[in-house]
Amino acid sequence: DVWIMDPDRPAEARNVTQESGSWYPIEWSPDDTRLVVTRYVSANDSRPYILTLASGEMTPLFEEGTTVSYGGFEWTPDGRTLFYTSDESGEFDQLHAYEVATGKRMNLTPELRWSVGGLSLSDDGRFLAYTTNEDGISVLHLRRLPDFTPVKHDPIPVGLIGGLDFSPDSRQLALNINAANSPTDAWVLDLTSGQLARWTFSEVGGLDTEAFVTPALVHYPTFDKDETGAQRMIPAFVYKPKNRTGKLPVIIDIHGGPEGQSRPYFSSTTQYWVNELGCVVVFPNVRGSTGYGKTYLALDNGFNREHSVQDIGALLDWIAAQPDLDKDRVAVFGGSYGGYMVLASMVHYPERIKCGVDVVGISNFVTFLENTQSYRRDLRRVEYGDERDPAMREFQMKISPTTNAHKIRSALFVAQGENDPRVPASEARQIVKAVQDSGIPVWTMFAKDEGHGFAKKNNRDYFSWATILFFQEHLLK
Repeated sequence: DVWIMDPDRPAEARNVTQESGSWYPIEWSPDDTRLVVTRYVSANDSRPYILTLASGEMTPLFEEGTTVSYGGFEWTPDGRTLFYTSDESGEFDQLHAYEVATGKRMNLTPELRWSVGGLSLSDDGRFLAYTTNEDGISVLHLRRLPDFTPVKHDPIPVGLIGGLDFSPDSRQLALNINAANSPTDAWVLDLTSGQLARWTFSEVGGLDTEAFVTPALVHYPTFDKDETGAQRMIPAFVYKPKNRTGKLPVIIDIHGGPEGQSRPYFSSTTQYWVNELGCVVVFPNVRGSTGYGKTYLALDNGFNREHSVQDIGALLDWIAAQPDLDKDRVAVFGGSYGGYMVLASMVHYPERIKCGVDVVGISNFVTFLENTQSYRRDLRRVEYGDERDPAMREFQMKISPTTNAHKIRSALFVAQGENDPRVPASEARQIVKAVQDSGIPVWTMFAKDEGHGFAKKNNRDYFSWATILFFQEHLLK
């Protein structure tokens, strides 16, 4: 729900979204009389409204009944126009302008074949900044308004760009840059000279950042064709140790969501696995990942759930074909939906995966949907299918890891927060029992003071070292 509060009169706070669903406040109008709010239905479907504070009236921004994903919104200083991102014009989230009074809309980036991410408008309305997600890497675009001409500036370091924010005098643009070999730092771009200056140097514990590994972006073929009839290619980021010889063990790290996306951000865990354990770490963006268009995003929905698992099978084929990778020493790692992918991969490819780490993962879609918190149930049914439908329920039971646990033949580590509202701890307990009943070694970690993942440092450290020990015992030997 979205609540409105005057900090000087907190007792008068009021809820302004009475309908059910997941609601978020997005952007105030310049005069603070209106607020853009969005109802999030799924990764493919969100519904923006303009809330008029005086009357409480909620007006749909666009026609209802269409399945469109909307992102950020920015008002112009006069309150007449909204810049926003959406996939209403095609496969990708593109940048649009909307005249509030007339309802006129314009696609400002029709040529783009990637999605627009964050956007920011200067206080005087003269500059617009936005980023695009191009195969997982951020690209900055800076435009002068109203003619939308590009503003020249120094090259931006390769990485992930966020936190776009213009200075009050509209002469500078602040941005955060996170790269595979550097934690997030603040940078400032001078709009007059185009010069980029780094303002912060994040702590890395005294380590030499030159030793950190930058990944290579690869694309490997999978089992089917894309919409053009060409072989479908799956993108992945591959981190390889420096100065290592021979065939190297591999850790496949699968993102959650399932509408997430693996991107080349800084991870001390990844750098440790690569530099200290000597492993190659692969982050695939299997079908269902964001960033590659709404058709790709929906390819794993409903009855197509296991097609994304087949993308991991295709990755195992790719690994086997690489001269420096050891196809007999491959581990899978993932959290939440990524935990399901770990279990499903171990079910489908038991002879090709040496061990797996399942963190707060789904082990049975029916029990998950029945036991997850009610506020998330409808949201997840859009993605996984409705377990109340007999045909879908039968399919979900058929593909669930608990049903197929007898097929898992390699060591498993299951980690779970006891207070998880999203994936209840019962999901972890039932897969642990099912795999143990087959005589397979199972390591477990249940944190009594955690929810969906590990937020407390002592728990994170314990889990990190336990995972390293697990890999040393079951992957590296």
